[in-house]
Amino acid sequence: MLLENILTLLMLIMLQAVLGFDNLLYISLESKRAPEPKRAMVRNLGIGIAMVLRIILLFILVNVIKFFQEPFLIVPESWASVVSGTFNIHSLIVLVGGGFIIYTATKEIWHMMKPIEHEEIDQKPASVNKIITLIVVMNLVFSFDSILSAMALTDIFWIMATAIVIGGVLMIWLAGKVSRFLEKNRMYEVLGLFILFVVGVMLLTEGGHLGELTFFGEHITPMSKTTFYFVIAILVITELVQSRYQKKLLANSPPMASLEEKETEGK
Repeated sequence: MLLENILTLLMLIMLQAVLGFDNLLYISLESKRAPEPKRAMVRNLGIGIAMVLRIILLFILVNVIKFFQEPFLIVPESWASVVSGTFNIHSLIVLVGGGFIIYTATKEIWHMMKPIEHEEIDQKPASVNKIITLIVVMNLVFSFDSILSAMALTDIFWIMATAIVIGGVLMIWLAGKVSRFLEKNRMYEVLGLFILFVVGVMLLTEGGHLGELTFFGEHITPMSKTTFYFVIAILVITELVQSRYQKKLLANSPPMASLEEKETEGK
């Protein structure tokens, strides 16, 4: 029995690590909006609070799971030819979370496309409390999948709670490393934002599927984890190829000084 519990705990820790990748990326990107000296504190405090709330959420879900799955919002039949759906608390949380992530990623991508002078004016540190709140809320949105998956593997509360604590500690340790990597390699910020955008799309499709959402008679089907990781792999490979090709072009292009000399000689 003890060995079985230990193996289940290890499986849940691995599950937390795999499903926590998108959450970790969001935390790393969101914390960059805080003043630089407070970024580590923002990440650690946000993850710490979210870890406690995850355990509370786990306790609630274990005892009132039927309430979260019980439909309470149904689209009127008069709209059935255009849109229909039967939503519960779980599906609405996932839908709102996905929409917010898409909004955040789109806003940051648009901000990157602004001229430098506008970027310097707009780039003001956000409120620390606001960032911590966003990290905690989004952490809880991301936690639904991992908690429900954990409940499918075991019904022993202490095993699931221990996996959440260990997963949270690992996230605190990795969040700093990911943030430092993005700070030193600014070119990968765009890649991270597009990955975050795909995460938002995945959550929207999952929430739509849970809410039995249809548009013009077509059901919303969830994006599978396999498809998600395949898309992420393609984005990463494209970024790596693009970066190497750009370096090759820069290495083969003539220096600016020689171009100016040729222009002077021509005159």
